[in-house]
Amino acid sequence: MALQQVVFPGEDIPRDILPIPSKKKHALKIGAGLQHIPPDRVTSTVAGNLGIDTRKNAVWVNNDGGRYIPQSGDLIIATVHSSAAEIYQCAITPHTTFAQLPQLAFEGATKKTRPHLVHGSLIYARVNSASKFIDPDLVCYNPATGKSEGLGELKDGMVFSVSLGLAKRLLVAKQEQQGGIVLLDELAERVAFEVAIGRNGKVWIKSSTVKETLIVGNALRQMDEKGLGIDDQRKLVKKLLKSV
Repeated sequence: MALQQVVFPGEDIPRDILPIPSKKKHALKIGAGLQHIPPDRVTSTVAGNLGIDTRKNAVWVNNDGGRYIPQSGDLIIATVHSSAAEIYQCAITPHTTFAQLPQLAFEGATKKTRPHLVHGSLIYARVNSASKFIDPDLVCYNPATGKSEGLGELKDGMVFSVSLGLAKRLLVAKQEQQGGIVLLDELAERVAFEVAIGRNGKVWIKSSTVKETLIVGNALRQMDEKGLGIDDQRKLVKKLLKSV
């Protein structure tokens, strides 16, 4: 989505801007901040920027406020709290119950080859299932392929907190067109770094030096706090990279 459309609670979403499924059996996916009112109305329940992913036939509202509530399929960054009976207990946020991560829920893991995580270990995981009645269940692989695809233990690096709205924007397929973000691409032209983005408002960054890691993390936080648009993001990157 090239332009950000702001919506308000109770506002109807125009049908002509909703994604059209390529096949009739592929239903439109209504995400956070929206509700479906039969037969064909979609309305906003919160204020924020409307997000649209035509490839996934999905629509949602980016809202920076509120608490993170685990949803199936979300990519999150969690911290191992303890282990018991072949399960790691993992903290997703300070106000949610511990998530359950089976010790064999890693690509190709067996009792002999499974990773040995300890208290404080960071993991990049996918929410396999979640509901208000049971604790979230995590996996560190893609259930569709059985491959890790970047999921697993996050070693070294640093974790930065961002708003839930920014986290969602960072996770879209096309950050500039759909999320209005060019910051990471601009930084990557001068600084080499790895990044993992959690839907729970956590971003893990690892670069070759602590200084470069802090530059990337602080750039994200400044963009988030000031609500910088694309042009201002580019100006911020130029300013921060003068010392590199």
